[in-house]
Amino acid sequence: MTPTPVTSNDADEFSRRAFDFVVIGGGTAGLAVASRLAAADASFTVGVLEAGGVVEGDEDVDIPGHYARSLGGPHDWRLETVPQPGLGGRALPWPRGKVLGGTSALNYMAWNRASREDYDAWEALGNPGWGWDDLLPFFKKSETFHPPSHELAQEHDVSHNPDLFGQSGPIQISYPTDYSPTHRFWHPTLNALGVPTNPAHVGGSNVGVWTCVNAVEPKSASRSYAIDYCSPGAPNLHILTHARVQEIVVQDVDGQSVATGVRFVCQGKEHVVSVSREVILSAGSVMSPQILELSGIGNPNVLSKANIPVKVDSPMVGENLQDHLMLAFIFEVDPSLNSRTDIRNDEKLSAAAREQYAKDKTGPLTVLPVSLCYVPLAHIATTEALATLHDKAEALTAFDAKKTTIMKQRLDGRKTLGNIEYIFDLGNWNHFFPGGEGKKFATMLQILQFPFSVGSIHIGATDDHSTTVDDHPKIDPQYYGGAHGALDVDIMEECAHFLEKISKTEPLASIIRAPASPSAATLGDKDSLREWIVQNTITDWHPVGTCGMGGRAGIKGGVVDERLRVYGVKGLRVVDASVMPLQISAHIQATIYAIAEKGAHMILEDAK
Repeated sequence: MTPTPVTSNDADEFSRRAFDFVVIGGGTAGLAVASRLAAADASFTVGVLEAGGVVEGDEDVDIPGHYARSLGGPHDWRLETVPQPGLGGRALPWPRGKVLGGTSALNYMAWNRASREDYDAWEALGNPGWGWDDLLPFFKKSETFHPPSHELAQEHDVSHNPDLFGQSGPIQISYPTDYSPTHRFWHPTLNALGVPTNPAHVGGSNVGVWTCVNAVEPKSASRSYAIDYCSPGAPNLHILTHARVQEIVVQDVDGQSVATGVRFVCQGKEHVVSVSREVILSAGSVMSPQILELSGIGNPNVLSKANIPVKVDSPMVGENLQDHLMLAFIFEVDPSLNSRTDIRNDEKLSAAAREQYAKDKTGPLTVLPVSLCYVPLAHIATTEALATLHDKAEALTAFDAKKTTIMKQRLDGRKTLGNIEYIFDLGNWNHFFPGGEGKKFATMLQILQFPFSVGSIHIGATDDHSTTVDDHPKIDPQYYGGAHGALDVDIMEECAHFLEKISKTEPLASIIRAPASPSAATLGDKDSLREWIVQNTITDWHPVGTCGMGGRAGIKGGVVDERLRVYGVKGLRVVDASVMPLQISAHIQATIYAIAEKGAHMILEDAK
């Protein structure tokens, strides 16, 4: 288990230091950036401001099999969206990590990369250096891969190419030693449907069926997350916890806006810390745009309603929000199958699992949802259906022209991209389905990878005071909103029919008794299925884009340039998931670390 990083809650001492760099947000990207800067040059003094505390001995964070138990708990910001008309007026919970390590301390530990074309699309928008070939070294730099034994690889379809992984990075990644009893059915079922096993699923194409790698340190069988970058920490790295940033101090220096410090509150007292080189904003896709706007950097219309003086007119701050949309289809399954639900409901089984985990770091508490596949839409939809979807995309205007072209190409049937992800595991993952006494269930997740739905995150309007950091931002993903969102419903409907086909294909079909939610009748009726989709869609917790790279469009198309420098402000960068200009087909954790590694590399280059 990772040693706890050296942190402090002495804000007075922190504020007196002369910092070269201050990183706002000690999360997935922030700790990686800060650690790399501190390690690169002992003469740099690097500070991190983190709003949350430090996890110490929390089994819900450390033990892999306890995934999801920390969501909604003390380490979660417990945010939610505004009501979504496209979801029947529902507001969705939006878990985000409020803890040192950020959301990397709360996520499901999945570790994968998108396809080459996804990153090349970023570069095609006018962001040189952000294509696959340039990013690959930074992916590898973040990770240390622990290959499975030959026996385990053969038994559980753990096909992989070890040369595609890094060998000396801070984040430890591995395959589990134990698996759900349904995993052995996953590969042959998808193979029977023409979806091949992909042994090089991190090598430039994630299309196919494969067993997922996870951010788990195998010897201790514990979560590996962002704190591993700073354990032990460098002596010139100073981390202040329970520090809530109010604004970035932006001053006019010879007619140019310059970031010179950060104003924050710690233990009820306000402080200002000065920065001589750069402020690096790594607060994530929700709070990075929030902090920019609170600092007077944003759309004047948004800022004026919040009574925030405009310092830099930057119209795309908080715009371009893209997220993965997810459905949890539930099936009644063979009741003899052992699942984590059994452990949760049976004290003897729970005690036995804990004893096995404590003894040799194996057993049910190491099992993770690793039965994945990414499937091109052309493999799912008919030629006619695909043409209809492409024609509808022609008329959409939610994205600028270049982004729209890329989005349309993803529907033309000529590119082999993972448009949709399916994950299968035992248990009922649908909070809207109550289950049934004496029955066992399994979940097949269907996750839309390239959403046309695009929304925003902004600070809210106030009447009698200026909006502050204590006022939650308005998270409005516009799920299924407008014509572009309606296209997402169309795609989800098409993909639901392929999901049903998976459930009816052997050998997986041998353990499935019947569809539970939606019912067989709902699956067979177009209108009922679309209504079920609207009422059951949730987020897969992968928001990106709210401080996106502008590329050739510059400040009219984004918030930062290709070196992640905020347009219009000297000495200020954003380094986190919010800089992605377009969503990718992947769980985004590994990509965020790669962004952080590349961001730190560029900062160090510019510091010379």
